[in-house]
Amino acid sequence: MKTFHGEFDKLIGMLKTKENFAFSRFSDGELFIMQNKTVILAKDHYVTGDIKGPNIYTEEEQKEFLPDRDQFYRKKLIESFKHIQENYFKGICTGTDAHVGDKNFDYQIALHEGDHENLTFSNLLINANYRRFIEEMVPLFADREVVYVANKLADVSRLPFAIKKKFEIGPNCMINDYDVAEDVKEYIAKNNIHDHIVLCSAASLSNFVIYENFKESPSNTYLDIGSCLNPLLNLEGWKHTRGYLTHYWLRSNSPFGTQVDQWGA
Repeated sequence: MKTFHGEFDKLIGMLKTKENFAFSRFSDGELFIMQNKTVILAKDHYVTGDIKGPNIYTEEEQKEFLPDRDQFYRKKLIESFKHIQENYFKGICTGTDAHVGDKNFDYQIALHEGDHENLTFSNLLINANYRRFIEEMVPLFADREVVYVANKLADVSRLPFAIKKKFEIGPNCMINDYDVAEDVKEYIAKNNIHDHIVLCSAASLSNFVIYENFKESPSNTYLDIGSCLNPLLNLEGWKHTRGYLTHYWLRSNSPFGTQVDQWGA
């Protein structure tokens, strides 16, 4: 049985030995897109399928997937989800995510087909593992050359490790910045990049970047870190939407800071 802490240990162990791998997160947004549901994160509200509600999303967090318009991106997302390759790890939603629900774990397993050995937790780097991400994993980036796909508003100068190359994206990047996946591929090929870490904080675009590049260049490590570094990037949206971040950085009482995700439905 996969465990939340054990799966984290696996990734950090590979980083310590510099064994290259890919970790791509298929969280709730990706789940809803694969299910062909409308997804909108706007300035003051959200829409997921038939569910609508108020919330605050700053520019770096805004996105939309409209089923009638965006099938190309849905198909590419499913393609990246079904891809199987040695050391290509895919995080999926589990029943611990109350807003996702138990039945969706089974949906993802059925959609994935094939070998599930490299499936893991989409929340692997956050919730109760977030302290370990900041205090154990991030320091390992300092002795590697790092490429970062991140929002154009992100101030990488405050990070505790150097960024060799930043690829900038904007809102709704899965659609508006889709070509960045190819830009990263060209950069890696042209510069003969090996044994670098490619960090991705680019919503569902991260899945494309990691999939397309790990297929071609598995001699690098690709990590989908989502909003994990946002408090260090001079971005503000996390204060409204990321309980695991407010728990760690602002000492809030959010339960996400101590949530240990469980494998299964």
